[in-house]
Amino acid sequence: MKIAGIIARLIFILCFPILFLSTSLAWGFNSTWIFNYGFQKYDVSNSTGIPKTELDKIGGSWLYYINSGDEYWHISLTQNGQTFELFTQEEQVHFRDVKQLIWLDYRFLIVSLVLVVAYIVAAIFWRRGKYLKSMARSVIWGSGITVLLIIILGAASFLDFDQLFLQLHHLIFTNQFWSAQGYMLMLFPGGFWFDAALFCIGFMAGLALIFGMASWVYLKIQSQRNND
Repeated sequence: MKIAGIIARLIFILCFPILFLSTSLAWGFNSTWIFNYGFQKYDVSNSTGIPKTELDKIGGSWLYYINSGDEYWHISLTQNGQTFELFTQEEQVHFRDVKQLIWLDYRFLIVSLVLVVAYIVAAIFWRRGKYLKSMARSVIWGSGITVLLIIILGAASFLDFDQLFLQLHHLIFTNQFWSAQGYMLMLFPGGFWFDAALFCIGFMAGLALIFGMASWVYLKIQSQRNND
């Protein structure tokens, strides 16, 4: 029984980095404002020749696509009075692969969240006082591991983000369509993904700090009550 409790606590602790990371990625991929921010910052309208009013359609189309049952991302825009399919077949295959990874991230988010909630419920209804304090310490550990992961990711990104991004693509994709020539690379340059990564890392850090600080405050309050 004691071993089972230790294993359960370890799983609970390790669920937090997974939960924070998967939540941050899900938030980032569903944030259409990141598209508009990147398009404006990197002057995508000028580099592609696509009017800003047409670029504004891309974020909403992306949000619908990744959360729909559609296999490929089809979006038509108008340029100089002509309507055209924005992405080539190779680019659409790549976005299909990306969508599969996003849905995998959703699964990690759901599973880690279910495990965390199950542990919390068990702690509350089993042995409240002792387990609530243990749970708070576990949350601090999970948040600390998350911060360590953030430091590693942040350092790697600032040292050589382009190489990290390249190696990541070689690792997770089974084809080379991520480098397909077309509007994809012009719409989403390297700087766009660097900024998006920073936003997600910042969001992840915020989650870790909120949960970690809340748990620390709880332990301080309980310690003061015990001393009174």
